[in-house]
Formats: sequence, structure tokens, C-alpha cells
Amino acid sequence: MTKEKTKANAINIKPIEEIAQRLGIKPEYLERYGSYKAKIDLRQSLESKKNKGKLIMVTAMTPTPAGEGKTTTAVGLTDALNRIGKKAMVALREPSLGPVFGLKGGATGGGRARVIPSDDINLHFTGDIHAITSAHNLLAAMVDNRLHFDNVCGLLDCKNISWRRVMDMDDRVLRDIVIGIGGPLLGIARETGFEITAASEVMAIFCLARDLKDLKARLGSICVGYSPGGAPVFASQLKAEGAMAALLKDAIRPNLVQTLEGSPAIVHGGPFANIAHGTNSVIATRLALNLADYVVTESGFASELGAEKFFDIVVRMGQIPAPSACVIVATLRSLKYHGGVKLDALNAEDRGAIEKGFDNLRKHIDNIRLYGVPLVVGLNRFPADTANEIKTFEDLCRKENVRFALSDVFGRGGEGGADLAGEVLLALDKDPSNFQFLYPLEMPLVEKIETIAHKVYGAKNVAMEGKIRRKILKFEKDGFGNLPVCIAKTQYSLSGDEEAHGRPRDFTLIVTDASLSSGAGFVVIYCGDIMTMPGLPKVPAAERIDVTDDGIITGIS
Repeated sequence: MTKEKTKANAINIKPIEEIAQRLGIKPEYLERYGSYKAKIDLRQSLESKKNKGKLIMVTAMTPTPAGEGKTTTAVGLTDALNRIGKKAMVALREPSLGPVFGLKGGATGGGRARVIPSDDINLHFTGDIHAITSAHNLLAAMVDNRLHFDNVCGLLDCKNISWRRVMDMDDRVLRDIVIGIGGPLLGIARETGFEITAASEVMAIFCLARDLKDLKARLGSICVGYSPGGAPVFASQLKAEGAMAALLKDAIRPNLVQTLEGSPAIVHGGPFANIAHGTNSVIATRLALNLADYVVTESGFASELGAEKFFDIVVRMGQIPAPSACVIVATLRSLKYHGGVKLDALNAEDRGAIEKGFDNLRKHIDNIRLYGVPLVVGLNRFPADTANEIKTFEDLCRKENVRFALSDVFGRGGEGGADLAGEVLLALDKDPSNFQFLYPLEMPLVEKIETIAHKVYGAKNVAMEGKIRRKILKFEKDGFGNLPVCIAKTQYSLSGDEEAHGRPRDFTLIVTDASLSSGAGFVVIYCGDIMTMPGLPKVPAAERIDVTDDGIITGIS
């Protein structure tokens, strides 16, 4: 018996053909990667009905070290909908190896609400992220190759190259490096660095492209730097987009897996939401909406990051509809943390801290209401939660006039998500929906930044140095002023300061840099001390991950 079958028997996993058959996917459009995962040919989407399903987006209150369980809730909600006779599936991002070996130790849900085969998904899966890494670094190699042969008088200004390299791992020492030293045969010496693959513009393009043709066009539109005269230079001028697309031709097909309860799941693409736009691929979401009546997806981190970007960037692209409803995940532990309780004291009952910390959740409720989307607050239950604390939470939700439900999908799977599923269906059926974008594209870039800062974060002011403002104005001069902005900032606070918990007020958002993602179709605005290449924590999750002598992975949550 193979290792794959041994693990499958332990959790009663179904053959992937069975999952595909339930969705109506033709066998000839399924490419198996082993027995329990497969890629779906894009022709399947063309033959299905167009966007017939309703999209349910899962976001959260501001993350804490205590954990909120957003992916777990998304998976459990999908299982709950299927349990009550609805045709539902979940669409999620692929985990990055950086968080898997760094802080999280896995990102496929938890307890009875997981997507499987978890170890495969958490590690190399079907190789999509490796392909994205290779495509990104191919372009970097072609940039330096052009510098090498053109020297200083060619297409590119060697002192004004914006395209860096990437790898799918947390490695702080690679943030800033010097390359090309050691003589003329090694190229032109210059400063550059690495970012994590989840922050790559190629990853963003991969997740925003509608098909292979659109993917190639977007890759060609990547700005890699500037000419000696100050004009933007694009990947198409290096004739790089064809080879990059060739590396991605298989990866662009969505990956089909399943939940522990056998609900179909598409896991595809993985941009971070604190740096990039933080949602799975448009291709995957469109396909899911063609195959199911209800599609549950998640946006990264909290409402001011993933949800705002989902609304103002992804939906704006016009390939998928606005969500029909939104779930905001909260926990009593996180409410207490934002109410001032230390991490090691979160299990103790503290109704006062819940009331104080609710101010953070209240801001996220306000944020979703800004966009006119019906919402439900889902309380992800933990064993230490007390009846008194739950009542306090319920009373606060009633005062806020917001739908809410308790959820115990970690411990009970879809059965524990029945109340949440019921409230979501009521929201879809009864609550008014009047989706609107936060800002018009015609608005100047600086005003877009200020609008997000004031309305979504609650900032009083936005500050930036003159050189950063001039860089943003140059983007407008070069013809990119009508793009949306993608703000990169800490996920641990509504502000740019990760230590500012709760609901910060009267703060100034500090803009520290800006970059152009012309292929993806947005301008990235960096705030505070955000890093595009994370570092491993003092005790990384990698220290507890192992493999047995017979090849069974251990230690991945």
C-alpha cells in the first residue's frame, strides 16, 4: 500500500474523479496529480454556465497571535451548506512555503474543517508557486542579461531597475543584496534583492488574468525599470512574456481537491494580502461560480486589507461579480486581545475586555457596510469560551444591528457551521445589497490613498516624503493614474503600526514607498515597516516539521 493510500484511508478521502463527477466536470478535462488532486482544463469553464453561483466572501477582524480561523470558517461554512442540501464549493489560496515553515506551520484550515490532502497542499502541491517563481526569475535574468550586453548605454538604466528576484521562503538576509561583483563576466554590479513569491507581481498577474492570452499580455506589460531617459521599460521590450507564459501554461489551470467532508474545493494562486491583493485566482473563482450554486472564498487578513482589495481591485477588473454576502470571522480571544488582555491570559473570562475589543470588530463591520454588501459576524468558538462571554458578544452584535452566529466547525465540521450557514442564507435572501466601489478610478492616486486611509483604516492624516509623492506623480505622468492602489501595510493593526491594537484613532498613516505593478493593474503603496521578504520567527514552524522513515510528513498543522 502506498503512503498516499495509507494517509487517505485514515481520513476516508474520496478519489478526485468522484469529486469532479459531482460537479459535472468532464473526465477529459481532468488531469490527475495522484489519486486525490487534479488540475481542471480551462475548457470546462467555457462549457459551463456563466457565473450562475452566489459568491460569499470570508474576511475577519484584525489578526492576533491567538488566531481567528478564517480558512477554517470558510471550509466549515462550505461543508455546512452542503449538509443542508445546497450545492456549494470553496475557493482558496495556495499556501506559501514561507508561512508554512515560518509562523503558521500550515494553512489548509484546522480540526474538522480542512482541505485535503493537507500535506500536499501545504508543500509543493501541483508546482504552481514554483512555476511562478521560475517565471519571475526568468524575467530578472533577462533584465541582467540585457544590462550585461548593452552595458550602460542601452535600453535600461542600470541604476533604475525595479524588478527584483523572488523565492518562496522567509529569508531576511536576502532582502537587500549586491550582484554582479567579481569582474565584467559576472554582469554589472548593482544593488537589488529578493521578495517572497507571494509578493511577486507575477503572482498577482497569475491571479487576476482571465485566460492564457490575458496572462501573456499582462506579463508583457510588467515595468522592469526605466530607460536612461526616464521612460518605463516593459517585459515585452525584452521579449520575455512568451517564455514566462510557457512556464505558467499548466499552472494557470485551477487545482481541484476536497474538504474532510468531501465538499469540492479549488485551491489556486496565493498572493499575500498585506503586500499584494490577497485572493485566489479569478480563473478559479469564475470556474467555481459556473459549477456550484454557492461559492465560499476568503480574502487575506482583515477587512481593511484583503476585503478592500477584493472589492476595489479584483471585482473592479470585471471578471467576477461582487460578493452576495460577507462573513466577518471573530473570536472571543481576539476581542480580549484587542481589549488589552495579554496573550497568556486570554483563556480567563473577561467580559470587559470583550466590550472594549469589540471596537475593533465594529470598525470591520463598518468597512463592509461601506461597500453595501450584506454581512454576518461568525464567532469561531474556542473551548475556553464561557457562556457569559458569548452572551456579551451576542448583546454587542444586537446593539450593532448586525447578523451573527456561533460557529464550531473546528470541532464539529459542517454540523458546527449550521447556524452560520443559516444566517448567511437569510442575509442573501432578506438583506439589501447595494455594492459600490470606495473611489472612482479617475481620482488621483494620492487621493485614492487618502480615501482608503480615512474611510477604511480610520486615519486622520496621510504623510509621505516629497520624493515618494514625486514618484507617485510620475506614475500618473506615465499614464498609470487611473489604476487602483494596493496598500501594503501590517496586518496586525488597522493602522500602519503593528503595536496599535484595538481601533486606533487620530493617527497618521506613513507612506514609505511606492511601486508600479502595471501588468497586474495597480500601484503598490508601502506603509510603515512592511517587508516584502519576511523573516523566520525565533522558533520557526520548520523546527517541528519532520518526515518518518516511511515517508509520512509530521508536524504540519
